[in-house]
Amino acid sequence: MDKIIVIVGGNGFLGRCLSQYMLANAWQVRVIARRAEGVADGADFHQWDGVTMGEWSKAFEGAHAVVNMAGRTVNCRYTETHKAEIVDSRTRTTELVADAINLAKVSPSVWLNSSTATIYRHAEDRAQTDEEGELGTGFSVEVAKRWENCFFEAEVPDTVRKVATRTAIVLGDEAGTVWDVLQGLSKKYLGGKMGSGKQKVSWIHIEDFCRAVEWLIDEVEAEGCYNVSAPGPTDNCRLMELVRESVGVSFGLPATKWMLEIGAFFLRTETELILKSRWVIATRLEKEGFEFRYRTIEACIESFKEVEC
Repeated sequence: MDKIIVIVGGNGFLGRCLSQYMLANAWQVRVIARRAEGVADGADFHQWDGVTMGEWSKAFEGAHAVVNMAGRTVNCRYTETHKAEIVDSRTRTTELVADAINLAKVSPSVWLNSSTATIYRHAEDRAQTDEEGELGTGFSVEVAKRWENCFFEAEVPDTVRKVATRTAIVLGDEAGTVWDVLQGLSKKYLGGKMGSGKQKVSWIHIEDFCRAVEWLIDEVEAEGCYNVSAPGPTDNCRLMELVRESVGVSFGLPATKWMLEIGAFFLRTETELILKSRWVIATRLEKEGFEFRYRTIEACIESFKEVEC
């Protein structure tokens, strides 16, 4: 089949960078999103509402791969309304993707559906690997479970290979990303350790994220759940130290849990995004042949001196 990829929800940071990467590697990119704003130059845009079937489904015709990245942001207060929106935005869009695949005259060869490394428990004692990771509890974990269940239970032709990507925090030097937010805090001398500072932070460089997606598409034996996370996780204390260094600030006020709770309330977000220890290792990717270019957080940050995407 031709090198055609459909990226659903492809107008955000990850979708745009993935589009640019695939375009640079001779792929034809078709992006399905609510708005054209943020869609990479050179990608074909198809509008949808994320709720109903429409003309956008024609983008699936002739596609070799589908990557579904659609879903409401979790950077909000977990009110009952927001919880419902978060779940529905993932399960409903996954169902729509399955419907579009079934409508295609020739089915795509592979369907990658986003998931999250947050599906694992709070872990400070040992890494959570693909093979031995323990699923956690709480709202975010339940969202991930329902998302994956919806994906794997979706009825599509048996020829469609399914891969769920349990992705860690993706780091890239772009406005509005996690890295940008942390730098902004550090410039205001608020870049000290958060909570105990011992909580693990699993991450992946944006370039390695894009490379891993293409690798999972190309590897015909790749199927099931894959952790997508760099081999060298850090902890919050070390991460914030490196962030401060990157903006030339030597000191940052530490934030205790109660301080973060107050701040999260006024910022309309949740402290879980900061305080949960995510110690996730991508053992399957490495065992099966994927090679990370950015294995340590230091190497990742050093690369931000160059233009990425």
